[in-house]
Amino acid sequence: MFKLCAAFLLLALCGTALAADSYDGYKIYDINTRSVFEKELLLRLSQNADLDFFDMPRSMEAASRVMVQPQDQQGFEQLLQKFDVEYTVVNEDLGVSLRQEQLENQSQRLMAQRSASRAISFKAFHRLSEINAYLDELAAAYPSRVSVQVAGKSYENRDIKTITISNGDGKSGKSVIFLDAGIHAREWIAHAGALYVIHQLVENFAANSALLKNFDWVILPVVNPDGYEYTHTSTRMWRKTRKPVSSSCYGTDANRNFDYHWGEVGASSSSCADTFKGETAFSEPETQLVRDLLLGLKSRGKFYLTLHSYGNYLLYPYGWTSSLPASWRDIDDVAQAGAAAISAATGTKYTVGSSTNVLYAAAGGSDDYAFAVADFPISITMELPAGGTGFNPTTAQILPYVDETWVGIKAMAQKVVDKY
Repeated sequence: MFKLCAAFLLLALCGTALAADSYDGYKIYDINTRSVFEKELLLRLSQNADLDFFDMPRSMEAASRVMVQPQDQQGFEQLLQKFDVEYTVVNEDLGVSLRQEQLENQSQRLMAQRSASRAISFKAFHRLSEINAYLDELAAAYPSRVSVQVAGKSYENRDIKTITISNGDGKSGKSVIFLDAGIHAREWIAHAGALYVIHQLVENFAANSALLKNFDWVILPVVNPDGYEYTHTSTRMWRKTRKPVSSSCYGTDANRNFDYHWGEVGASSSSCADTFKGETAFSEPETQLVRDLLLGLKSRGKFYLTLHSYGNYLLYPYGWTSSLPASWRDIDDVAQAGAAAISAATGTKYTVGSSTNVLYAAAGGSDDYAFAVADFPISITMELPAGGTGFNPTTAQILPYVDETWVGIKAMAQKVVDKY
């Protein structure tokens, strides 16, 4: 414990939230740990608001990835060297990479607008207005099978839309698969993954009709529209919502804001931190909306799937404890089906397990709430693959990633259909 405290003092970080818009000079490090002490050191450091840990797996074999702002890099490297922790700089200047990404994405969006018959393509990351326009286009084109609802408003008064997809047989009261994405703003590939699921179920209906025979799908592709727009217009690595907490700190980690063991572990009480739990459970209009949707499906909901990035994980409850629910084998069976399908199709490996045992404990997540409160028997968080240095896949990677993701989702959905 003394060594950890000394390490924390050595870093001497100021404790304010990341604020730069350009990320010029920011470095990204991969850190390879070889002992429990080194893992514990990283876990302690991850609680500092100035260090943005992109990925911190529990496994010794997997590297942790962290973004460090310029003024802290010397102290950070000295700390790692002091304790003989191995590290590699995987990006010397994130700002340069993000500007290249922005130019590439703008170019692809313009090309898509000129050539595509729909509002979106899978060659670019699209803005909220384009995503919502796509949902409305599908509802107009397939009125017997598709309906779109404005489920509510974000803090900044943006529409939060859901799309309900059926097989058009007119039967009501079917079981439901509920999928959402984008609870964390910067995870752009998650939004794209949700849109690709919509595309497959609606525009490739013939190939996927079996998934809609006895189930309806409700999909919420952008949980956090304020944060998502902010990543496009101002701060690419923004994670949280955008409701002010104080004069200097904005936003809550929406995936620490659900009222199931809220705030007990793995969430920060510091309003500037990326993992800020919120002033109260369900303090955010966006999490209130997801809560209401989940509870409204309580008797019909069989599978809740929330898309995130990154890390190639299929995670299930619990996030607040290493203990497993009594029915964990049922959830594991579904998750393993997804991992096996992806591995067979592309060779990509997904790690499967409970959130706490694969990563670290983090209470207040939507997956725990869906399972334990809204009574969805299958509840899974899918962390899509990394691109670039983590959250910034190239536009060329979008289609391969979302197509691979669909392979896993389809296999999991089929397993749920068979079970329920």
